Amino acid sequence: MTYSIKVLGAETNLGSATNVDNATIVHLFNAHSAAVVIVRSDSSDVGIGSFTLGTGQMIKCEKDPSDKLSASANGGSVKASKIAYS
Repeated sequence: MTYSIKVLGAETNLGSATNVDNATIVHLFNAHSAAVVIVRSDSSDVGIGSFTLGTGQMIKCEKDPSDKLSASANGGSVKASKIAYS
């Protein structure tokens, strides 16, 4: 699946929990050789939910500005960018 995005910030990774520049929409890409579990938590690190992102998969993830995203393992291979809502 391909789609266009409007990038609003520098790309980072999910090596540690981040709010991705206070983004409400985040473009995620899993560059790791295995699926990874993405965890959404609030600003106090209380878990809200999680989902699996497959190898080579990219998605748009909606969250609150102060919410953080992290990967349960191999987060350095998960690329994250703040993007505009489309």
